[in-house]
Amino acid sequence: MFKNYLKIAFRNIWKNKGYAFINIAGLSLAFCISVFLLLVAYFQLTFDSFHADGDRIFETYFFENIPEKPERSTSMPYPLTPALKTEFSEIEAVTRVVNGGDVVEYNGKYFDKMFKYVDPEFFNIFSFPLVKGNAASALGNRSNIVISEDMAKAVFGTEDPIGKALLIGLDQHKKQYIVSGVAGDFPDNSSIQFDAFLRVENAPNYAGDYDKWDSHSHNIFVKLIPGASAESVEKKMAPFMQKYFPGNIKALKKQGAQPDERGDIYTIRLQKLANVHFNVDLSGGSNAALVYALIGIAFFILLIACINFINLNVARAFIRSREVGVRKSLGALKKQLFVQVWGEAALICLAGFVVGLLLIVLFLNTFNATFQTKLKLDYMLQPDKLALIFVLFIVVTVIAGGYPAWQMSRMNVVEVLKGKVSMKKSGILRNSLIITQFSLSCLLICCSIIAIRQVDHLRTQPLGFEKEQVISIPVGNKVNGQIAIQRMRNSLASDPGIISLTGSGVNLGIGKDRSSSRSVSGFTYKEKEVSTDWLGVDYDYFKTLNIKLLAGREFDPSYPADSADRVVITESMAKMIGEADPVGKFFQTDSAGAHIQIIGLVPDFYLYSSKSDKKPITIHLEKTPSYIFVRVAPGSLAASMDKLKKVWKEITPESDFQGSFMDENTNNWYKEEQHMSSVFSLAAGVAVFLSCLGLFAIALIVMEQRTKEIGVRKVLGASIPELVYTLSKDFVKLVIVAILIASPAAWYFMQQWLDNYSYRIEISPLIFVAVGAVAIIIAIVTVSFQSIKAAMVNPVKSLRSE
Repeated sequence: MFKNYLKIAFRNIWKNKGYAFINIAGLSLAFCISVFLLLVAYFQLTFDSFHADGDRIFETYFFENIPEKPERSTSMPYPLTPALKTEFSEIEAVTRVVNGGDVVEYNGKYFDKMFKYVDPEFFNIFSFPLVKGNAASALGNRSNIVISEDMAKAVFGTEDPIGKALLIGLDQHKKQYIVSGVAGDFPDNSSIQFDAFLRVENAPNYAGDYDKWDSHSHNIFVKLIPGASAESVEKKMAPFMQKYFPGNIKALKKQGAQPDERGDIYTIRLQKLANVHFNVDLSGGSNAALVYALIGIAFFILLIACINFINLNVARAFIRSREVGVRKSLGALKKQLFVQVWGEAALICLAGFVVGLLLIVLFLNTFNATFQTKLKLDYMLQPDKLALIFVLFIVVTVIAGGYPAWQMSRMNVVEVLKGKVSMKKSGILRNSLIITQFSLSCLLICCSIIAIRQVDHLRTQPLGFEKEQVISIPVGNKVNGQIAIQRMRNSLASDPGIISLTGSGVNLGIGKDRSSSRSVSGFTYKEKEVSTDWLGVDYDYFKTLNIKLLAGREFDPSYPADSADRVVITESMAKMIGEADPVGKFFQTDSAGAHIQIIGLVPDFYLYSSKSDKKPITIHLEKTPSYIFVRVAPGSLAASMDKLKKVWKEITPESDFQGSFMDENTNNWYKEEQHMSSVFSLAAGVAVFLSCLGLFAIALIVMEQRTKEIGVRKVLGASIPELVYTLSKDFVKLVIVAILIASPAAWYFMQQWLDNYSYRIEISPLIFVAVGAVAIIIAIVTVSFQSIKAAMVNPVKSLRSE
């Protein structure tokens, strides 16, 4: 019997090759795109999930309920770690994590590597297993270093690295470390990425800041004892804050700060490790809304493909009604008919599934390149991913094939053979499904347009500095930044294509080194609590970026004190300290520190993208800048880049040149938004294609069913335009209903997304009008092709059987 069912199924599919092709094409495309999107979402949602005790690991952050707007920061002072461990019995282990990088030397070879400066308890908290060495004692000595497997291969090759000595640093700052362990390489979905681990005492700023409570420079992670909760620790934080931060609380109260709903003015709170990757404000991570949007889009596309499949099969069920009637009259049971019809649908789904998997293999690299993902074929072949793909196949097969089969098996044999099968219910279902799929398509198109407009708005938003005609060069770890700048100034002094040159501790935008750093400091000024970004720069910084002085002067080599205790501040910083004329004023970052004088005032500018408000910035001279900015003459960008590359090789032959254009780097601030708009655009395109494919097929079936009606109308004098209008208007009405449903939904969802940005567009009603017009035109074109074809048929052929 099964063999017979299979044979009949193949015959029916071959007999209706056109419909089978439409179904397979739609399902394969939907499978391919949906699997891509779901795997990307799965990858994001499982960030840091590989840590064995992840539910007990938390990151600390400061919460300040300042009058203007609550502030949160994960930047912590060094003495906080031992205090937490002493004061809270709920904390099993705690570690500081300081980001850094330096040059590693071994046997005359040099390597740029990324370090994490941590406490010895780090490996008790996080599940980065050591493939060589003992995790409990690997960082027992300050001169120990734990390296990754990747670094071990790069530096030592096939040698056993344990016990080997590495030199880290430049010139007089070189220090020897002994390899005490090799850690397994971190997974791609890890928030903590590394080449090596060193003791936190070796961090560059540790010696001067280890006992300063107002110098914030790193992250802290705690692991709670089993049974303890973050809420219990946070409830006990009030006396701790009064003990260690009385000045901060007092200053906030004088500013008018009031306790929040939890009774806190200034406190330390804990965020789950699982949330670190998605906390944009605290960690600068990914937007969780984008991840859930990917999941929603994947199911939207699958739903549209399923709607097409259901519509086509239900419509064809009435064309095959006589076949069903005959089979029932010959004794076929409902169960047998269901299995036969559902089997045909399952074969089509299987074909679509197989073709979809082939598309995944073919377009995997293209997808990774377009959306900056790291999907791999071996990653997709893992049991849980295969299970996800298999579940998708089963769900689509059951939904798309099961319902039409159930409908056909329920047909009344007498009514069928008399030709009295009603299509009313089928029409209601078909129309509802068409409205659903066009609603989803219009929703995605609207979201795409709004997302693209927001990205363009962010790109064109004035940043407070002139980013055009500027080249940014990461210094790297193989040369001292100040030496590199001086050498470049000497080499380029007579070059007419070079207008000015400066250095900075922070890159503006994201360059080829993909690196970014931030230094935030808090202190009290005239009983006001102040928090500011500290930016180290070289001479000519404001000239190179065309930032105009509002008052005072910029840094000048003729003033030796500028390199010690002089700063330039932004307008936001002046507002924070409450000084309308700040030039000449003094402040201290701590009671024992030097008196720092403000020598200049500049307009606010964005240091870390325009997604949020401009932050107060305090600018000082940097001894060893990490980046070199070069402003070049208009029209000479390409030639200047070649020139700089040549000069760089001359002054530091051991370092790779990674120069890039600053305007491109600042655009990289909005990569996530660009990816989101690209995803929406891809999804909208696929959704529209699938919807049109389904509409085309449904129109074809409807025209077949209305052949005699068309013939009668033509005999009675109806013209071709009139027939096209009559046959198309019902479909256009459905599309209009879909637009009316999709527009408010798109407005609501995108309004929520735009609220995440300080600088955002206003959603124009014209977007929905334009999308509606385009959707109607697409529907008319799709349906009209079949309408015109049906209207031009000779009525003699349509009516000759009557």
